[in-house]
Amino acid sequence: MKNHIYEITVEWTGNQGEGTLSYQSYSRNHQIIADGKYAEIKGSSDPLFLGDKTRYNPEDLFLSSLSACHMLWYLHLCATHKIVVTEYLDNAIGIMEKTQNGIEKFTQVTLNPTIKITDKNKINQATQLHIEANKKCFIANSCNFKIHHKPTIIAQ
Repeated sequence: MKNHIYEITVEWTGNQGEGTLSYQSYSRNHQIIADGKYAEIKGSSDPLFLGDKTRYNPEDLFLSSLSACHMLWYLHLCATHKIVVTEYLDNAIGIMEKTQNGIEKFTQVTLNPTIKITDKNKINQATQLHIEANKKCFIANSCNFKIHHKPTIIAQ
């Protein structure tokens, strides 16, 4: 079995002089860095948890990882099935809930991609490929909840 190893650096940049003296004394700002990548990602926590709303939070990145992984598998499958995709735009929605034991976690994600293809005769096949893409998506396979898909396929 082949292992894939990923390395990332998360650096907290939010010490405002007092460290974590209190819950309010520090910024949640951080940056995500990977060797060889073009730029760092500016992160924070959700504003609900005193984060900077102009920065990506872990929940944003989690949802974007699911969406991007699905998209990449979908595009691959379309290419191998001779379906020409010219546009792909996903407006993904994730729901995080507090469970009965007080733990907050994602319980549902719905991907809502709008995809443009060149052949109207392949709309049904293009729609069905989302099922296969979901089965192959590494991120979706790592989740303990179902990922829903509501694709809209448009022929140009």
